[in-house]
Formats: sequence, C-alpha cells, structure tokens
Amino acid sequence: MSKTQKETILDYLEKHETITTLESVLKLGITDPQHYIMELRNEGYLITDKWVNGSNRVGRKIKYKRYRLEK
Repeated sequence: MSKTQKETILDYLEKHETITTLESVLKLGITDPQHYIMELRNEGYLITDKWVNGSNRVGRKIKYKRYRLEK
C-alpha cells in the first residue's frame, strides 16, 4: 500500500527535520506541502516555520518558509 502525501511529508520531516516547498516539489513530487503541514499541525504535531532569505535562479532576492518538525 502506498503512502499518502501527508504521510510522505511526515516521513520526510521525521528523517530530515525540515522541508521547504521547493524541496517538497523536487524531492517528493508534492506541490502543496502547506496543506499537509496544516493537517499535521491539526493532528498535534509541533511544526514550526521560519522565513528564510534567499535568491532565485536569476538572482532576485526572495523569501520562503522552512518548516521544522520539533521533537
């Protein structure tokens, strides 16, 4: 039986502690991790987020969120 996308996000967080939307898309094929993060939070998982400053592929400054599963 294959895992749901929510289970896949949780497994990734348990193994790697953090995830961004881009990592979710590239590594897991999941384009909307925020939805599953919200569901996991509603189920009692302590998942924090932090805005991170970075640059996109053309050098423009961007901000994105990094989600962390707190142990």
